[in-house]
Amino acid sequence: MKDVAERQDLPLKYLERILPVLTKNKLISGLHGKGGGYRLSRSPDEYTVGEILRLTEGELAPVSCLEQGAEPCSRAAECRTLEMWTKFYEMTNAFFDGITVADLMETESGNDYVI
Repeated sequence: MKDVAERQDLPLKYLERILPVLTKNKLISGLHGKGGGYRLSRSPDEYTVGEILRLTEGELAPVSCLEQGAEPCSRAAECRTLEMWTKFYEMTNAFFDGITVADLMETESGNDYVI
């Protein structure tokens, strides 16, 4: 973790928070000992950015009433903005679910910046 944090200029505390989540959900596997580290459990084209964000950052819902498992809002029938937020939520999910780790690896704008 320390090497990855230094190489990517990320806070170690951030990696200490997200790597166990990714490991627990079997997106990566951790190898201990000499030559150890973290490896992807699947092919890069099988991971979406949306999947990773929802695991590491939580729900992508812009308002609490759209979060998974949220209690139905008593004002939903009169809410003038619910449709707007719902469409935004759908667009956000579709956008991030349409990008894979393989896509990010192919992006030339990162130059030699390696994860």
